[in-house]
Amino acid sequence: MTTEILKVNPQSPEPEAIARAARCLRDGGLVAFPTETVYGLGVHALDRSAVLRLFEAKGRPANDPLIVHVAALTDAAALVLGLPTHADRLARAFWPGPLTLVMRRGPAVPDEVTAGLETVAIRVPAHPVAHALILASTVPIAAPSANLFSRPSPTRAEHVLQDLDGRIDMVVDGGATDVGVESTVVDLTTDPPVVLRAGAVSLESLRAVVPEVALAVRPTEADGNMPMPSPGLLSRHYSPRAPMVLYRGRQASTREAVRAAASAAIATGQRVGVLATDDDVKTFEGLDVTVAGIGDGSRAEHVASRLYAALRELDIAAVGLVLARDFEQEDGLWRAVKDRLQRAAGSVVMVPD
Repeated sequence: MTTEILKVNPQSPEPEAIARAARCLRDGGLVAFPTETVYGLGVHALDRSAVLRLFEAKGRPANDPLIVHVAALTDAAALVLGLPTHADRLARAFWPGPLTLVMRRGPAVPDEVTAGLETVAIRVPAHPVAHALILASTVPIAAPSANLFSRPSPTRAEHVLQDLDGRIDMVVDGGATDVGVESTVVDLTTDPPVVLRAGAVSLESLRAVVPEVALAVRPTEADGNMPMPSPGLLSRHYSPRAPMVLYRGRQASTREAVRAAASAAIATGQRVGVLATDDDVKTFEGLDVTVAGIGDGSRAEHVASRLYAALRELDIAAVGLVLARDFEQEDGLWRAVKDRLQRAAGSVVMVPD
C-alpha cells in the first residue's frame, strides 16, 4: 500500500483535500489526521471491516476500545442510549475540545469499536482539520492515536509515517498538534462520574463544572483479554524502543540521580538518552549522552507538547537506554504528564531526599 500525504492549512484546510480524505473514509479507508491533542487514525466508525483494518494496521489488541469523534453533541445522541446526567453541562464547557465522555452505547455502534462493552467513548475535537473532516465525511469517525500500538503518540505527520507508512491509506498533514497528550476520559455511566484517563482537561477544570467528578484511584489495564474501560490504561504504553527508567523524588535529587545513572551506564558501553527540561540540560554537561529537550519545566503545557516528540528523537538516535526524572507538581495538566511518563517507563526508581 502507498500512503498518500495531503498537506493542508491547519487553520483553514483546503476543501478539495478534505473532500478527498472524507471520500477515503466513507469508502472504508484509513486516514490519519491532526486533532488538538495528537494525530488520530480515523475510520468510518460504523463500518466493521474498516474498524478491523484499523486494529490490524496498528497492531492494537481487540480489547482496547476506540474513541468515536463527532461534530457536535447532537451527533453523539444518535450513538448512545440517551444522554446521561452531566453530559450537556460538560459538553457545553469543553466541546469542542480534548474531553472524551463515556456513555451507554446505542445499537448502531459495532462491538469492534467498544471492545464488546455496552459503553462508547465519544469526543468532539476542536482542531479545524479534524472538524472539517468530520463534517465532510458525514459519518462518525473512530480514531485512536495514529501510531503502532504502545508507541509514543504522534504529534506531527512525520511521526505517523515513522510507524504507519505503507500500512494506511492517507495522512492529512496539518502540522504539529498543540496539546501533545491525549484527551481526558470521563465515565458518565457511574455516579459520581469518574476520570478514567488523565488528559488535556484537568480534574480541577472538570470539578468547576461538575464538582462531584472523581478520579479513579489507580486506573490499570484489564486482566487478560477482558475489555478495557478506556484507551490508554496499559501499565506500559507510549513507550520508546529502548528501556526507560523514571526517577521520582525531589527535583534536585532526581537530577543528580539521572546524571549518576547515565554516567554508570556510559561506563558499561551503553548509548544513553535523557529527557531534559531547559534547566536540566546543564546537568549533563561533560557526559556523552543524547539529550532530548522537553521545554520549560515550570510549564506543563511546554512539557506535554514536547514529550512524545522527544521520545521519538531518542528512538531515531538509537539509544539503548532512556532516563528521565518525574515532576513534583500534581495538579492541572501535570497529572497527565506524570501519567504518560510512568506508562512510558519500564521501571520507576524512588530517590530519597
